[in-house]
Amino acid sequence: MMRPVGIYIHLPFCERKCAYCDFPSFPGQLQHRAEYTKKVMAEIGERADRLGSLQVDTVFLGGGTPSMMEKGQIAAILRQVRSRFEVLPDAEISCETNPGSLSEGFLEELKGAGVNRLSLGAQSAHADELELLKRVHTWEQVVASVQMARLAGFDNINLDLMSALPRQTWEKMRVTLKAALELAPSHLSVYSLIIEEGTPFFARYENGEMVLPDDETERAIYWNTVRFLEQAGYAQYELSNFARDGKVCRHNLNTWRYHDYLGFGASAAGLYLGVRRKNPDDLFDYLQGVAPAVDILSPADARFEQLMLALRLVEGLSLDAFVRRQGISALKLWPEAIKAHIQGGLLTLTGGRLKPSRLGFDLMDRALLDFLP
Repeated sequence: MMRPVGIYIHLPFCERKCAYCDFPSFPGQLQHRAEYTKKVMAEIGERADRLGSLQVDTVFLGGGTPSMMEKGQIAAILRQVRSRFEVLPDAEISCETNPGSLSEGFLEELKGAGVNRLSLGAQSAHADELELLKRVHTWEQVVASVQMARLAGFDNINLDLMSALPRQTWEKMRVTLKAALELAPSHLSVYSLIIEEGTPFFARYENGEMVLPDDETERAIYWNTVRFLEQAGYAQYELSNFARDGKVCRHNLNTWRYHDYLGFGASAAGLYLGVRRKNPDDLFDYLQGVAPAVDILSPADARFEQLMLALRLVEGLSLDAFVRRQGISALKLWPEAIKAHIQGGLLTLTGGRLKPSRLGFDLMDRALLDFLP
């Protein structure tokens, strides 16, 4: 029997583009929300016609800012998912939200539509960092949003935070982490800032207007964050993700474990039976029906992808899962590279798993070069 798939749905509308963001999101286009909702629902129906009523164990509504959708639109999309696929009773259904646009009515709609996990883009407890990032909320709104979500019945709440910001120190990051812990979220994602080409941050960085922490400071902030959160009861399970009481993000964890998933909406990608499918990034291309890009992965590319994603995880790569998916042992594919990186202290082999060490987490990009097809 086939394993259930995940579903990702991209909702690309936002109030203002953040200074660091290179995701396909579109401020000033709210007038297209109704048309977009219909298009996504049609795409879901068309895929279900071709693939059948697949079992679904996770649904993730990302953005953009899903909390800027109009009343009833997310509920309609989720009804379409449930009508065309077999969403399992214990499925994790996540929705990203922005503290600046969250409302009681929106939360009520999500709850009624079966959403059981929220992810709030908090980013920082410091007003100057929020302004630098061009976020449209305050930390006080983060606090109010968490309280509002709990009153609406949500107990599985993630906070997204950012580290390695310009001129950031560990003490400043510690203040943000402490403020986040006071809200007792079930999950924390702490992502290091990456300067992406084409963003306002990239231009400022290129012009020398922004000073980022050096590599040593960035890694110190990272490992201090790991220790700080683990001491507070949040177990690290992926490079940037921490969960309390086992509340991992099942959708993302399944992706890192190389399970199949379907993507709907502008820029959404999916992987199903070795075929990657990606919708056009541009909102209007998507609305006008521009066909998705389809890529049939070679065996070598699929093997590398599964290894690369698994080595983001504390649990590492399950050798049995690799054989089941790829039909060959990882130890036979890459004997020399695996041996070299175990001897070099980047990887460990224990309990049928190939795991990254602490040093491996720091140097994984370099190590993966030895596994490239």
